[in-house]
Amino acid sequence: MVTSLSSLTRIITLAVCLAAWQGEAAERTERMVMLTNCQYVAHADNDGDSFRVRSGTNDFRLRLYFVDAPETNLIYPERTRQQSEYFGVTLDETMKGGRQAKDLTRETLREPFVVWTRWASAAGRSKEPRYYGLVQVGTNGLAEVLVRNGLAQPKGVRPNLPTGEKATAYVDRLLALEAEAKKQRSGLWASSAEKKTETEKP
Repeated sequence: MVTSLSSLTRIITLAVCLAAWQGEAAERTERMVMLTNCQYVAHADNDGDSFRVRSGTNDFRLRLYFVDAPETNLIYPERTRQQSEYFGVTLDETMKGGRQAKDLTRETLREPFVVWTRWASAAGRSKEPRYYGLVQVGTNGLAEVLVRNGLAQPKGVRPNLPTGEKATAYVDRLLALEAEAKKQRSGLWASSAEKKTETEKP
């Protein structure tokens, strides 16, 4: 009886420890980690919202939270068509905008930058894994830069920010930047059928 009670106590203790460990692991997974002094790595598959990053000796593919930049090709024709409809431009103009977004990202990330990530997997066409993240260059978020220049739409996975800002508040900021980009006819909004129709009204 003593042996059986002792065994039961050990089993309960192990179960409690395991539950505590799993809780801590889940918390670590949810919490964003900051990677400093990151570098943009040129790669054929890079585009405006998905690109290779080097952090120390670690290379990985990053997919931006909050935004969707236009495709640079027709590998996924349905997605490119949806982007074309969103901006009110042709497929050719959409892909041109995708190349401009890719160039803007590369130029914006010429200097070292900060990445915040939970290492959450972002599916993509490559077999190589991608991870969602936020990119900060000085005081600028890359998502904001792309939207401000009319080369991305607010869309996608939206976590709360590591600064404590709620995702909904950040999306509101992106929508305000998008409204200004439309007004200024920046990027793809310059040739948007929607914008042209508005300006042609008496």
